[in-house]
Parts: sequence; structure tokens; C-alpha cells
Amino acid sequence: MMRSVVKGCGSYLPSKTMDNNEIAKLVDTNDEWIRERTGIKIRHIAAKDEMTSDMAAEAAKRALLAANMKADDIDLIVLATTPPDNTFPSTATRVQSLLGMKHGAAFDIQAVCTGFVYALAVANNFIKTGQCRNVMVIGADILTRIIDWKDRGTCILFGDGAGAIILSAENGSEHGILSSHIHSDGTTRDLLYVDGGVASTGEAGKLRMQGKEVFKHAVQKMTECTEEALKANNLSKDDVDWVVPHQANVRILETTIKTLGIPAEKLISTVDRHANTSAASIPLALDVAVKDGRIKNGDLVALQAIGGGLTWGSCLIRW
Repeated sequence: MMRSVVKGCGSYLPSKTMDNNEIAKLVDTNDEWIRERTGIKIRHIAAKDEMTSDMAAEAAKRALLAANMKADDIDLIVLATTPPDNTFPSTATRVQSLLGMKHGAAFDIQAVCTGFVYALAVANNFIKTGQCRNVMVIGADILTRIIDWKDRGTCILFGDGAGAIILSAENGSEHGILSSHIHSDGTTRDLLYVDGGVASTGEAGKLRMQGKEVFKHAVQKMTECTEEALKANNLSKDDVDWVVPHQANVRILETTIKTLGIPAEKLISTVDRHANTSAASIPLALDVAVKDGRIKNGDLVALQAIGGGLTWGSCLIRW
């Protein structure tokens, strides 16, 4: 069986940061309130002249370095992002250009916070069908440009960043993506959305969210799709070494892993230092856990995410 094996990962965070005390100068909130409800202490903010593609390309370069590969080795770039550089062309094509890659293909995927899991599913299928040998999968988002800084229910949650991994085809390997499972339900779109969009309305719009409802759906859907992935591979919760969820907020993360019955010490959480970086949150957390030595060769890693749409999904990887 052809498997999509992880060869390297990389990440990028903007140099500018904003702590909770700085946000408290903008809206009626405070550091204690934010930490207690979200677990977030600090978030990174993209510079004014920094685009999604700039962050994505830097994360991609670091993934190439980790994999000991060059841009010429990559056949395809799949980039998950919510606010792209432009309505068109795709942000992925600019990343392709920044990497000096003049062959292959590059395109964007939009599934908001579930985007990276969707991108993994797409990349995995390209590899399993034999169309590509090496695929760069990137999650990159600058959500701080589409949040309402007067809405304390949302502006405290988000940050900017990018993460990337490289998948390579290996025949008969025990490592790599075991399976991916993606879902959506358009009837729940009003729970989390942006009230505008350049292509359709001529207005950029701002992020809107029904927090309590999103929380309820997040725990339920991420639990269900993780159980779905385990069942599909005849594995149990006890087989999981690490859970790397979309870093929405600490309450969702802790409630979901408790509902799954997986020990809290198996949770990879970076929400305190990254905040919610949408499609970038899982690859950012993966890169942290790989570099600090927690995720090791042979570990079973469960990824889970939920985002606007609503979209949700999971992916099991044997590292």
C-alpha cells in the first residue's frame, strides 16, 4: 500500500506580539478573564507589509530544510487559508514563486480552521493515486485582519502564523497517514462566518461567531471524527500517543480529550502562546512538538479540527 509519510515540518510566526493587557486597552476585558476562558496569553500579529504567502513560504522553506529537500523535489503545493493574498490568483501560486518552483502545481483550499486537515486529505489522495510523490501541505492565516477589534468575544481569540509539512510517497511503509476523515454541514454556517467577502459583496467583512454553539459543536464533532478514524483503522484510544487538535481555546481542547477518554498528558496544546491561528494551528503545534522531542518516530498522532461551515475532520498519522 502506498503511504503518505511525513518527511519534515516547519513553521513561522510574525515577530510582533500582542499580550492580553494590550487587548484590554482596546475592549472591556482583562488578562485574567482571557486566560481563564481561553488559555491564551499572547498572540502573534502579522506586519502591515506581511502577506499570507510570505508567512507560508517561510514555513515551507523551514519544512524543506527539515526534510533535507529542495523546492525542485516538490510536485504539488496544497495551501489551506481563509484570508488569501488576493481574490485570485491563489496564494499557493505565489508561494510556489517565492520558493523558486516552476514546475508542478499549486492551489488553495478554504475550510477555515479545518483547512489543514482538508489539505492533508487532498494531498494524501494525490499520493495514493500515484499522481504525486512529494507534496507540500501548508496552513497559513492572517485572521487578525478580519476580526472586529471592538468585539471582545472574538478579538481576544485569534493570532497569525503558518505551518507546513512535506508528505512523500512510500510503498509498504508502516508510517504515514493511516486515514483522513472530513465532513461539513452548511446548515450551521451562521454559527461562525465573515459578514462579507471581496469577491461576492465588495466588502471585506468581519468575523462573527456564536461562541456557545460553536463550543458545543466543536466538542461533539471533534470527538466523533477522532473515534471514526480510530475505528476505521481498528485502533483504540489507548493506541494514541498524541492528540494535536485545532488550537481553538483551552476549554474546547480539554473537554474534547476528556470526552474521548484520552489522558490529558497526551494533548499537544500551544494555544497559550499562539492563540487561534485557524488553518495554521495544527501544523504550528506539530512543529513545536516535533522539535521539543515529544512526537517521536513511530508515535500515533491524532489530528482533529473544526471550523466555519461548519467543517470538521480528523487524520491519523504514524510518525
